Amino acid sequence: MSVDTSKMPKLGFGLMRLPEKDGVIDHEQVCNMVDAYMSAGMNYFDTAYVYHGGRSEVEARHAIVERYPRDSFMMATKLPAWSIKTAEDRDRIFNEQRERAGVEYFDFYLLHSLEDGSNYDTYEKFDCFNWAMQKKAEGQIKHFGFSFHGTPQLLEKVLDKHPEVEFVQIQLNYCDWDNPVIQSGRLYDILSSRGIPIIVMEPIKGGTLANINDEYLDLYKQVRPEASAASWALRFVGSLPGVMTILSGMSAEAQMQENISTFTDFEPLSESEKELVAEVTRRMNGVALIGCTACRYCCDGCPMSINIPEIFKAVNTLRLNEGEWRANNYYRLVTEGGGKAGDCIGCGQCEGVCPQHLPIIDLMKQASERLDK
Repeated sequence: MSVDTSKMPKLGFGLMRLPEKDGVIDHEQVCNMVDAYMSAGMNYFDTAYVYHGGRSEVEARHAIVERYPRDSFMMATKLPAWSIKTAEDRDRIFNEQRERAGVEYFDFYLLHSLEDGSNYDTYEKFDCFNWAMQKKAEGQIKHFGFSFHGTPQLLEKVLDKHPEVEFVQIQLNYCDWDNPVIQSGRLYDILSSRGIPIIVMEPIKGGTLANINDEYLDLYKQVRPEASAASWALRFVGSLPGVMTILSGMSAEAQMQENISTFTDFEPLSESEKELVAEVTRRMNGVALIGCTACRYCCDGCPMSINIPEIFKAVNTLRLNEGEWRANNYYRLVTEGGGKAGDCIGCGQCEGVCPQHLPIIDLMKQASERLDK
């Protein structure tokens, strides 16, 4: 059974960056966000085994499953290669996910972060594609696919070998379209040419495209004075044929309301607006920003408890606006309860799990030179 794309909402609710209060997920605010999202006629929720240290799937149960009829929403989650050491781990993790989320089946199930090397090799070693299809045959999975952070060559190889895949989730935004590492445009072209439905992650690049500097924002404001930078990024992705659902990892009620507004009576980019986005992209790519999307996979295993994504945010602020005093204040704030950039011991744990393949060790050295003064 292939995915009925006509029943998919254009905006998906990503549960990776849920609001927190006092170090725990803010359940009340999450419920308010879920209610606003469902009331707008949207119903696709994306979580994963590792999000919020395993708490995201549990929150999905409390905020969604226990509060809405099961047939009123779609739930997606993912199998993590890095937690699979034996074939038995597949069922162990899957059953734990069903218990966490409080569901008998998942509407969409993905192999998480398929990429060249260890992750893809693990999925093949433990026959995860056939395992997932067996789960589908048993009715425990409705639709099967994978999220992807690899090369175009690997994507074509996987799709050739596994025609059973029903959809693919890729990182896609205007800033990464021609990025030589991410290669969003090339991945999009491959999937489009094969007619494979696309789910988009990081349409706002972890918030980067929502917080662009005044030079770029002014260009947008000249055309649409009331529109936010985030809405331009979402409209870019939403204007692409073949894009089934666009995930946004919203962490505040205001973000939810703004995104709902963008996708209510959705208006694709005009040709002149596409040209404007291309101009902003050219200018933006002239500044060497760190391509961190704040997924935080690097944080849990850091022996020095360094808040790597937040340090990169401070560095990017300085790169965009040299001398910006708030960047230094922000750095002091985010390092109060953990390590500084200069505390990095170069163990490489972070680089091994980074979906963006960033040279984090070297970037920490650069950050320390600018911020540890």
